[in-house]
Amino acid sequence: MTIQQQMTEALRAAFAPSFLSVENESHRHNVPPGSETHFKVTLVSENFEQMRSVRRHQAVYSAVASWLAGPVHALALHTYTAEEWAVSGDAPASPDCRGGTGK
Repeated sequence: MTIQQQMTEALRAAFAPSFLSVENESHRHNVPPGSETHFKVTLVSENFEQMRSVRRHQAVYSAVASWLAGPVHALALHTYTAEEWAVSGDAPASPDCRGGTGK
């Protein structure tokens, strides 16, 4: 099972999301082909009601801590309540890598 699949399962178990996307963006950075080091997570969950952004991020970091301590170098987080998601409808695009070749 890939790191992407493992993190997806862990986030589903922790947050019972109405929407979840875990994107491997490693190919956009200066890493070897096939790497799983840079991810973008978009997560919509009722668990985020009454939570500020920092607390939401802390909760996600806690759920994926074992990967952050090892193979995962970067994690872009976009966390929403269902109401916020209904308004935005999409997470912002990730910027191009500024520290490597990023293809």
